[in-house]
Amino acid sequence: MALLDQYGRPLRLKDVGAPQTSKIAQLQNRFVESSLSQLTPDRAARIRADADQGNIVALHELFDDMMTDAHIACEFGKRKGAISSLDWEIVAPGDASSREADDREWVEGILREVLDNFEDVLEALMDATGHGFAGIEMEWGRQGGEYLPRFYARPQSWFQLTQDRQRLTLMDGSPDGADLTPGGWILHLPGLPKTGYIARMGLAQGLIWPFIYKHYALGDFAKFLECYGLPIIMGKYYQGATAAEKSSLLRAVTQLGHDARAIMPKEMELEVEKVTASGDGDAHLKMIDWSERSASKLILGQVLSSEAKATGMGSGVADLHDAVRRDILKSDAKKLAATLTRDLVFPLLAFNGRINSAARCPRFVFDLGEAEDLKTYAETLPILAANGAKISINWVHEKLRIPKATDDDELFGQAAPAMNEDFAVGLKSRLAALKALPLAETEPDAAAQSVAQLVTTTAPTMRAWLEQIEAMLDAAGSLEEFRAMLGAAYPDLSAAGMATPLADAFAALYLRGRDDILEGR
Repeated sequence: MALLDQYGRPLRLKDVGAPQTSKIAQLQNRFVESSLSQLTPDRAARIRADADQGNIVALHELFDDMMTDAHIACEFGKRKGAISSLDWEIVAPGDASSREADDREWVEGILREVLDNFEDVLEALMDATGHGFAGIEMEWGRQGGEYLPRFYARPQSWFQLTQDRQRLTLMDGSPDGADLTPGGWILHLPGLPKTGYIARMGLAQGLIWPFIYKHYALGDFAKFLECYGLPIIMGKYYQGATAAEKSSLLRAVTQLGHDARAIMPKEMELEVEKVTASGDGDAHLKMIDWSERSASKLILGQVLSSEAKATGMGSGVADLHDAVRRDILKSDAKKLAATLTRDLVFPLLAFNGRINSAARCPRFVFDLGEAEDLKTYAETLPILAANGAKISINWVHEKLRIPKATDDDELFGQAAPAMNEDFAVGLKSRLAALKALPLAETEPDAAAQSVAQLVTTTAPTMRAWLEQIEAMLDAAGSLEEFRAMLGAAYPDLSAAGMATPLADAFAALYLRGRDDILEGR
């Protein structure tokens, strides 16, 4: 039975043993070209219109150039870094069998320990936020006894839309392009801001105008700074001057403005008019500020994480903006996890013969939980528990994001229970009673006389033991500490005064018993 992906296409190792793009000559001969030198508002409008008609290459090349802007690159870096900082795990399907549990553990081990550049894959896939999609090609090969992928991030300018503008394919010179090989690609499409238009999936189109306005304003501001406060130099030529003489005078004026030195015909003259500096560049700076704030809103949903500015409203505004940014992070993580489950986890299991249906595939999941305020919970939980609230220990661990310790783990900061005062007093009274026992009681019975003699003989040793135990009890601060001290002292307790008297007593009692039997007593 053939392996099929979720779209019903066959998964075959022979198709993914080499990169698909290596077989398309048109892609190997593509070179990166900058769009910035010819970028005007009219050209930007044409690029957007062409993208809506299905020609997306120019749009993605322009967005690659836009990523050279320091502010835009910084904001996208924050969004990528937020994903990379999340922990993740592979989760088995519900009611997992032992085999499915093993598959889950195997996949997680491969992603964490074998595929060293997996974090780079996460960041590369997050390019889809701006471009609208991101494609990573996988080349599958045997490593040891397993089939594992190598990853190659491909530029968005290598892709095209089919004529119906519904699917992404590789540029190969044909009208519809080459379909992506099943199992050979991780293709991340995070969503459709405008339903039905793949060209508008990312943030690229929304960022074009702030980018253009900013760089026009930046260029004008640079010219303003270059000319601000400079004197006006006026050249005067005589009546009937030839074109060559006029050009010579213009060169002299230009050289004087830049180099403070120039030559010109004697008959011509220059006038330098001192200008009182006026005006400022606020208009240019305000345009730059508007452009950058608009880009921040589009990429992160807010601006306070980009610039530290007083709001006059306390920390509430900052908290609100952080919550908005947290919602964007959760959305990014959930969509990326779904892509990785479909395009990486399932092929990884399928090509290694561990699964044949996507329905029971383990899922890639980012940890989106947040630890609650430890101080608040530490103060309120004991009060609630003391007033009768039944609080689950598992819930507390989950809420505070603190892993529950196993039986073999050493517990952090757990103090030994304090010595109960009544227990300590009782134990000391028992020790005193043992020490006060009479050494012997006079009885006519021979066995009792032997026991009395044994007590007398071993009494010094027993008293030494009791005194040593009493000293440990005085020194111990808790039951756990007292028990540890007893255990540590036991091997060193001297038994020299006990062994010989006990042996003699047992021997005497044995012989006396035999004598009683022989005498009929």
